[in-house]
Amino acid sequence: MPLSTLIIDDEQLARDELNFLLKNVEDVQVIAQGKNGVEGVSLIREHSPDLVFLDVQMPGLDGFGVIKKLLDKKVVMPQVIFATAFDQYAVKAFEVNAVDYLLKPFDKKRVAQAVEKAKARKKDAAANPEAKFETLVKLLEAQSQPQAATRSSKIMIRAAGRLMLVDQKDICYASIEDGVISVVTAQMEGQSNCRTLEELLESLDPGQFWRAHRGYVVNINRIKEVVPWFKSSYQLRMDDKKQTEVPVSRAQTKRLRELFGL
Repeated sequence: MPLSTLIIDDEQLARDELNFLLKNVEDVQVIAQGKNGVEGVSLIREHSPDLVFLDVQMPGLDGFGVIKKLLDKKVVMPQVIFATAFDQYAVKAFEVNAVDYLLKPFDKKRVAQAVEKAKARKKDAAANPEAKFETLVKLLEAQSQPQAATRSSKIMIRAAGRLMLVDQKDICYASIEDGVISVVTAQMEGQSNCRTLEELLESLDPGQFWRAHRGYVVNINRIKEVVPWFKSSYQLRMDDKKQTEVPVSRAQTKRLRELFGL
């Protein structure tokens, strides 16, 4: 039997993209979609799905609020795959508790892998999803306090054969290509020792840096211009020497509008 599946996300583009990707995954049937957390709780109670793709960042009742409501109401928990765009602390909590997650924008291969994990967990009679989610919620609540005090204001990059310490406020953007992360400041360019952009984000101020695209992290305070692009998309002209134009993914367009009131 296919996994009965719900998609809960406040962004229409994200729901459409995920629904499209799931059509190419065997044994998955999307039975309903919800556009906010309140709808999500109602749909889960109504349909008792096998699997839920649940957005973390939603106005009002967010993804973790949905989990709390379900636990409080003693609802039988489905398999849940969280979706997140920029909450690196949540990602750590997911990994600790073996709860699967997807980073936006969605990747076809990663979506398929997440579904396979959900299928395997469904067959595991010893699995206790309620206890797992209770532990996750407690951990996230403990991590909800600001952690900027433990984060250095500088990061190290390699440039011209030297190890340079640069202030976070001077970083314009970072990008990844062929597994190499480049960090560009207003005056120089170098490479980070981090293996992924997620790892780099852990050392950056989340109030200042935003993952505008799968391959780019930008300093919000170093965006010089928002450039309208094709099909209601945008590019960001950065405040570096080359005035580099960074793409904004479809899934992050809403966040861009929120940041600058577009």
